[in-house]
Amino acid sequence: MSTASIPDYTVLVPARLASTRLPRKPLADIAGLPMVVRVAQRCLHSRATQVVVATDSDEVRQACETHGVRVLMTRADHPTGSDRLAEACEQLGLDGRDIVVNVQGDEPLIDTGLIDACAALLAARSDCVMSTAAHAIDEVAEYGNPNVVKVVTDAAGRALYFSRAPLPWWRDGCAAGTLALPQPAPLRHIGIYGYSAGFLRRFPSLPVSPLEQVESLEQLRVLWHGERIAVHVSPERPGPGIDTPEDLERVRRLFGA
Repeated sequence: MSTASIPDYTVLVPARLASTRLPRKPLADIAGLPMVVRVAQRCLHSRATQVVVATDSDEVRQACETHGVRVLMTRADHPTGSDRLAEACEQLGLDGRDIVVNVQGDEPLIDTGLIDACAALLAARSDCVMSTAAHAIDEVAEYGNPNVVKVVTDAAGRALYFSRAPLPWWRDGCAAGTLALPQPAPLRHIGIYGYSAGFLRRFPSLPVSPLEQVESLEQLRVLWHGERIAVHVSPERPGPGIDTPEDLERVRRLFGA
């Protein structure tokens, strides 16, 4: 990807302390720095024009300010990260056509090229209000794991559906309940999103969809209401995210902590 093809864009990192599997996750120490600071520092190596953490926690705010990370305080009653980012767009005064990339606050090893790719893809796809990313699944265990979200796309690289179920289902290869990987390989969804700031502001006003509630996948609201999401297929796996104490220890080892 050439530098010229990457538009100006903003990275927003939502961060809240409430987490069932890993309490106080944004402040978890990774080699001497809070996780949310590690994530923001990583994002600063992308081509983004600005990187901003959006939080409702005064402790997260203090941690970011201590380490020179730009941070915004948002309301505490937002039901989703996208709602929090919509408020952040308002506070930043972003134009409706401005591009925002949402990087989760538990991805301290995210590939900065992936961030740039999501911004560039959305800028190139006027038929889509969002962009996201995926990579090929090469393990049957991942294909069957409901914690691994799958995505299928159309011929133009737009998402048709996201699911926790094995998707697409290989009728002939998965006989008698035995899973097998179809070809071409199924795609694992990577939880990074590009938005136009205008759509991000509009998103909270869209009614929650039944599919979103069943699968517990917020992006299904977008498809339910007839909007399109462009999918960048990465040739490489992203760095590991952090959802559990075991994940945290694994990443700490990678940092040499």
